[in-house]
Amino acid sequence: MNVLYHLTILPPKMPQAEALSQEIAALQSAFGGELLYLNPNISSPIYLPRLLFGFHQLPELRRREAHIDLHHVYNPDPFPFPILRFLRRPVVYSLSSGVGQKRPNIRFLSHLTAVTVPDERSYERLRGWGLANVHLVRAGVANGRFSHTPQPLDGPLRLLVASAPWTVPQFQSKGINALLAFAAQRPHVALIFLWRGHHLAEMQRRVAAHNLADRVLVIDELVDVNGILATVHATVNLASAEGIVKAYPHSLLDSLAAGKPVLVSQAIPMADTVAETGCGAVVEAVTPQAIGQAVDQLVANYAGMVATAVRLGQQQFSLEKMIDAYRTVYQTALKGGA
Repeated sequence: MNVLYHLTILPPKMPQAEALSQEIAALQSAFGGELLYLNPNISSPIYLPRLLFGFHQLPELRRREAHIDLHHVYNPDPFPFPILRFLRRPVVYSLSSGVGQKRPNIRFLSHLTAVTVPDERSYERLRGWGLANVHLVRAGVANGRFSHTPQPLDGPLRLLVASAPWTVPQFQSKGINALLAFAAQRPHVALIFLWRGHHLAEMQRRVAAHNLADRVLVIDELVDVNGILATVHATVNLASAEGIVKAYPHSLLDSLAAGKPVLVSQAIPMADTVAETGCGAVVEAVTPQAIGQAVDQLVANYAGMVATAVRLGQQQFSLEKMIDAYRTVYQTALKGGA
């Protein structure tokens, strides 16, 4: 099987730390294949809209289609890229952030060979809208890379934030502003941010504005994530609306694999699993007050949440299960879909 993978984002500065790049690398190890970026704004002198993504690659796509079995496209939302209609091999379209409550272009999605979503919310919505070629593929991480290092609640509460903003507006939508405001109100809380090479100076300015230099650490380099998780009590991932981050963020799956509870926004579909299992707490809104309420729940139920995280993280979200699920999707796609 030879798969050609596609990303619609710009090439990340640290692909080893970017979730979709990690996921594609795992699939490449299992199935082979290469990666193409459909976003022309890598080198375009003017910004080109998503409707034009991929057309600059059309000659290369034609050349490669002689040697591949199928295309696998990753995109956060169900955007109907016109380029996909020009592809001659089967197309698997993975909606990494799932779908929200607004009905997408079902006709476009139905013409694809297969559509995958990582969460039950999105799966049920698409099925309810009549999409028959949708598949549920749970996210997975290499659990063997992580070990559990207990952290007693006998000092500052240390929280890891590993979903950095790509743009300045995402300081708001990804809850960075709310987290800094929350920490300024809670002198016993320390935050560790794993950064991704974008807007570091802006982040440092905001940390200084809240007088948090002694309790907020921003790490803008590749690190041993297991080593960082060993030093914290829990991991936070926030979003003000569906579609901003992955439905099952890798940072939270890594945290569970290391036996550390998670704090997750209600808008992120993983919140359903957190509420159902008790492996952390759900943040009802991206505000300092709502974060504080979730943190209070975490502290009050910490031992039980840790025990659940240890069990869940090593069992439910394995890389092997994800690869097996995609193998089934690929085989179905090669047989004609459905």
